[in-house]
Amino acid sequence: MNKKNVLVAQSGGPTSAINASLAGVLKATINSGQYDRCYGSINGIMGVLSENYLDLTDKASDIPNFINLLTHTPAMYLGSCRFKLPDFKDDDSSYSFIFSQFKKLNIGAFFYIGGNDSMDTVLKLSNYAKEIDSDVKIIGVPKTIDNDLCHTDHTPGFGSAAKYIATSILEIAHDTYIYAVKSVTIVEIMGRDAGWLTAAAALARNSYSSAPHLIYLPEVPFDNDRFLEDVKKELSVRNNVIIAVSEGIRDKDGNYITAAKAMADTFGHQQLSGAGKALEFLVKENINVKVRSVEINVLQRCAAHNASKTDLDESFAQGEKAVSLAEEGKTGCMVILNRTSNTPYTVEYNYAQISGIANEAKSVPTEWINKDGNDITGELVEYLAPLIQGEVQQYYENGLPKYLDVSHLNK
Repeated sequence: MNKKNVLVAQSGGPTSAINASLAGVLKATINSGQYDRCYGSINGIMGVLSENYLDLTDKASDIPNFINLLTHTPAMYLGSCRFKLPDFKDDDSSYSFIFSQFKKLNIGAFFYIGGNDSMDTVLKLSNYAKEIDSDVKIIGVPKTIDNDLCHTDHTPGFGSAAKYIATSILEIAHDTYIYAVKSVTIVEIMGRDAGWLTAAAALARNSYSSAPHLIYLPEVPFDNDRFLEDVKKELSVRNNVIIAVSEGIRDKDGNYITAAKAMADTFGHQQLSGAGKALEFLVKENINVKVRSVEINVLQRCAAHNASKTDLDESFAQGEKAVSLAEEGKTGCMVILNRTSNTPYTVEYNYAQISGIANEAKSVPTEWINKDGNDITGELVEYLAPLIQGEVQQYYENGLPKYLDVSHLNK
């Protein structure tokens, strides 16, 4: 009997580690006793709908050191999309086509690497597979720098982004401290609904620098007057105040603190811009001090030169775990991590049903935020610290990092 093949795709926003999960899927497929070839869908589920595929098994055979280079290449080798499948009970045409493609390619398992919205796709495909009695295994592989997927201790991509943010805050502190004048620097960090990334700024603190001096997360209502009092208090004891703020901070009525009108994407999420700039204007108008805002923006997503080895190793392992779950007959689920110890740091790989993950979000527990709502607790620092550990060997060519050729995404 011929072996089945697998199909893998990536969706949502990029990270420094999502290709490591893809590499894990590919490596496990090559070593599998049940599966033969690993195909990649270009631009997520849209690639299936447009029949746009790469044979990753051939790539691994033809390109020297391909899996290792893939592991260390940032963003998404297969490209991405933000495409929301309709409810198949309303319109099953796209589902019918997708599963006809599975049949055409002799697919036994489909792996979708992504965050909350990608897990919505996994849930819908799993439900449709059950509806038509398909034996194709549908499994989600987690990814999101936001770290907001439920039922898993943390998500691939988060540790590397956290490492980059903490490094950037420390470097901003060095830049700021050289001036003997009163100043406020506001650093805006990604996080629409969950403040995990902004909280990671606290990892920059060391024996000579307490920056960031204030941290504001979306889990706590933001108050302009209280913010100004916090800033004045810090300025009374130091020249340079550095503030980390989530892009998604909002007031007690749920209104975003933003300098620009928010637009919505296809999943209905507001595209935020300007929380840092709004606070810069607020300080400028109310406190006579030098002030600037810094928006890290997309830089925090794919800084592979500053990736966390822990993150890449775990991401690769979760890709491998997805294949082993499919081999065991699991479907309609997502790979998860269970932390078994902080000291020494250890984790276990498992799975959870996708129905309890898709369209849900994990916020920073309020008990890990201080009572004034302007900093985090030691417990959260202990949770975060292991995730940024370890440095990754980087390959260079002509003085720049050497990554895989992604010209296939520009066609």
